[in-house]
Amino acid sequence: MANEQAEHAPHPPRPSSYQCDVLIVGAGPSGGAAAYWLAKSGLDVLCVEKKHLPREKTCGDGLTPRSVRQLYEMGLREKLGEHHRYEGLRALAFGRELTMAWPSHPDYPSHGYVVTRHDLDKMVADHAEAAGATIWQGAEAIAPLGAHAATGGPAEGALIKNHDHGSTTEVRAKIVIVADGANSRFGRALGATRNRAVPHGLAIRGYYSSPRHADNYIESHLDIRDRDGAVVPGYGWIFPLGDGRVNVGIGLLSTFDRWKQVNTTKLMSSFVDYAPASWCLNESTQLSAPTGGRLPMGLSVGPRTGPDYLLVGDAGGSINPFNGEGIAYGYETGRLGATVVHEVLNGAGFAHLDSYESELDRRYGLYYKTASKFMGVMGHPEIMRRLVSTGMHSQTIMEWLLRIMSNLLRDDERAPAELAYKALAALAQRRPERVS
Repeated sequence: MANEQAEHAPHPPRPSSYQCDVLIVGAGPSGGAAAYWLAKSGLDVLCVEKKHLPREKTCGDGLTPRSVRQLYEMGLREKLGEHHRYEGLRALAFGRELTMAWPSHPDYPSHGYVVTRHDLDKMVADHAEAAGATIWQGAEAIAPLGAHAATGGPAEGALIKNHDHGSTTEVRAKIVIVADGANSRFGRALGATRNRAVPHGLAIRGYYSSPRHADNYIESHLDIRDRDGAVVPGYGWIFPLGDGRVNVGIGLLSTFDRWKQVNTTKLMSSFVDYAPASWCLNESTQLSAPTGGRLPMGLSVGPRTGPDYLLVGDAGGSINPFNGEGIAYGYETGRLGATVVHEVLNGAGFAHLDSYESELDRRYGLYYKTASKFMGVMGHPEIMRRLVSTGMHSQTIMEWLLRIMSNLLRDDERAPAELAYKALAALAQRRPERVS
């Protein structure tokens, strides 16, 4: 407790006005990555985080090879190595179990890590600070300074509320990067909205002590059931942390026609009851009450660019619709945003901010559109039941789907959309031999 109090000690009073090249709103994965890459490039960067780090954050805590690559390239290989490494995914459904290693890829490692956001976000923020970024904790961006920011005008910076002292600071910035997460208040203040036609998700997680806390595989359950035993479109997970704990959670799809009526707390309890006994998940091993949140997926939030600002990470709806992964895309879009901002401030001009949007579309557009359509199909319980049951009878199909759904296809393979559609068609046309 003493260490925690020391970590969260109030920061000194801040000035009533402040100027910088770039203001970053939020110190999660996308904000931390943007802060690091911009500071490394020599720009004057201020990143504001409304909480004090470390802080709890609802998340599955699993880092895929895409996340690991970004952290390695930030120079955090040694720090990351202090946490629990895992080698692949174990899928369970309808009485069957398949163990799959991460696919070999020339650009990504063949392993992942499980790290709580409590530790991960502080690790990256400290690294950004060491690179030269200024980090204000307990500091919330409550409104853009621009008089017409909500209707397409420039942000010009932000009014920052300093929670430790109750004071405010006007921060003037040449460019603002919005990275305040899935419920981005600052993004909404700039006129960003979610496209409700794009599927989104809902996730809830908690921590348990478990004798299998150091398992070499993360576990995904593809046939979560309600109290009556009916399969619900979504998935459950058990991610070992290697420190005595496991992260346990469920994710649901908005394409399920009854998803608003689902009591996620009860469904979480049901999943724990159905989980393999070897994990020892029960009331006596529960370490925290489950917490949840919505997941804006498929680049569903926009506009993501303005006259002097960008939206990155969850604030821009960058979560992968195939698997609900947000951390990797937070790091990637934060880094991409930082690259574009550096180019703008080094002579490319503010019109170059639009290149951020075109690059997002090039990297993720077709893949995310495919993923959203796939999730639309998977939102029907009977279709999901048939597809998953059939897939679980083929190691080859499931390994191929793992490559697609984790976005780890190689450049020499065919377009992700074509692969996903063909895999989906193959699954839909084949009848399962047995559904248990």
